[in-house]
Amino acid sequence: MRGRTLPITVVTGAQVHRPIAVRGSCSGVEYLIRPARITDIDRLASIGRASITGSGRGSLDAADLLRQLVYLPHASVLVAEARRELVGGALLVLRPSVVAGGYVGTIDLLVIAPDHDADRVTDALLEELLRSASNKGCSAVEAAQPSDPADLARLERAGFAPAGPMLRRSVAAAGSAARRT
Repeated sequence: MRGRTLPITVVTGAQVHRPIAVRGSCSGVEYLIRPARITDIDRLASIGRASITGSGRGSLDAADLLRQLVYLPHASVLVAEARRELVGGALLVLRPSVVAGGYVGTIDLLVIAPDHDADRVTDALLEELLRSASNKGCSAVEAAQPSDPADLARLERAGFAPAGPMLRRSVAAAGSAARRT
């Protein structure tokens, strides 16, 4: 079965999204994108340990802060699973913005386990983060510009564009006229 392309289905919640092809695999893999649970936080923090450690100077441990954010309405903590194993996660936090004309979502954390396909997992997580931002009334979503060219390419493929030191992507808020067209 070498070189054969098989469909992979990206599942978000209970909804199935576009199939993605993978080469050299004998069986399909499903990525389940779902809201994080408290029991997911330690694994999520261990996946992101390299990007989380030392980057912040706050008083809270990253895992403790993520546990609090799981229950807050102004944050979306999502995880990606493959075969019941956590393979990645993302955090979207909301802030009000007079300049943007509503809420702005910020992707504060986006981590993928090193032994999984970063492109497919990132695409699935970003798709669900953008849907969540739209449903929460965001007029834009921004992310810090990554230093890794591959990470930058993934964000640009999802529609993000440089906006100063940040990358920014507009989204249509749920119920807005722009979303209906």
